Amino acid sequence: MEPVKPPGLRKRQATIVDVAEAAGVAIGTVSRHLNGLPVRTSNRDQIERAIADLGYRRNAVAVSMKTDTTHIVGLMVPSLGEFHAALLEKLSRKMRLTGRAVLSFCHDQQPQSIAEGLEFFASHRVDALIIDGEERLRSQILKYVDDGLIVVLYDNDIPGLPVDRVFVENRRASARLVDHLLDLGHTRIATIHGNLRDSAARDRLAGFHDAYAGHGMAAAPELVVSGDWRETGGYACLRDLMAMSSPPTAVFCANYNMTLGALTWAREHGIRIPDDLSLVSFDDVPAFRMHSPGITAVGQPLERLAEAMTDLLSDRLANPETLGRSTIAIDCDIILRGSARPAR
Repeated sequence: MEPVKPPGLRKRQATIVDVAEAAGVAIGTVSRHLNGLPVRTSNRDQIERAIADLGYRRNAVAVSMKTDTTHIVGLMVPSLGEFHAALLEKLSRKMRLTGRAVLSFCHDQQPQSIAEGLEFFASHRVDALIIDGEERLRSQILKYVDDGLIVVLYDNDIPGLPVDRVFVENRRASARLVDHLLDLGHTRIATIHGNLRDSAARDRLAGFHDAYAGHGMAAAPELVVSGDWRETGGYACLRDLMAMSSPPTAVFCANYNMTLGALTWAREHGIRIPDDLSLVSFDDVPAFRMHSPGITAVGQPLERLAEAMTDLLSDRLANPETLGRSTIAIDCDIILRGSARPAR
């Protein structure tokens, strides 16, 4: 009868010595194979069989101490809503093909939580950190960059920071979408924009004004309102806009959260889209395809964003001595559905 193991006692893990002994090869041969160096085919097959039979796992901590890599990339997000969750999925799939895993940290835009996240990833010696830019973080991030942490900004910029960037063409895409409304004959177009401390909000608002300027017009100041990126903000903004003596005939919401809030208010108050009001959105989410009519929107190319981040980091990690300052800007798609109609 086998002795009973005390609770909580872990089974002894196989070592590289065990693998070498089971495979009938030298320890150095096993080491060469594990580090991707060529070994004789017969030896390689014996090593792989021994690894499978013994359930051998490499000690990732020991490997990282020797190679200064952990094969982990950090992703700091403000929340795991539609956009960031979808990006995490795409990025994880792309990074997996390079032998790296993505570890996410949700900070809810709380300064203390952001500071904890930065320190967490730095102390765990991740190979790189991808983060939605926040200008208030400049000095904190710069400290880690100076210590050698590779950083990639996405979604929002922190101007002047010596890091890599992967963004979509926020300004150009917004201008194209609002230009579509102007081509339909709308002249009183409102925009519900995000928090202007964020570069994405400023760029999307600039695109709104660019479209008007391209038609030789200017937007009415009272139709430019802030929803602070939030669903409740979109709800309140559309309520106030439609209470005006001369309400807008069309609305451009600068993200999907504010669009959902605006659509909720419209439904609750009998405003028909697009019969009574044309409405378009930056960001495309599955709910917009299910809505009747479908919501015309800017689609952020998440697959291309994730691929660009992966390729950029692969290049940077292959040559970590170079200072990151590359900027990749990716065009967006305009998905035309039924939520905008010609002005009456």
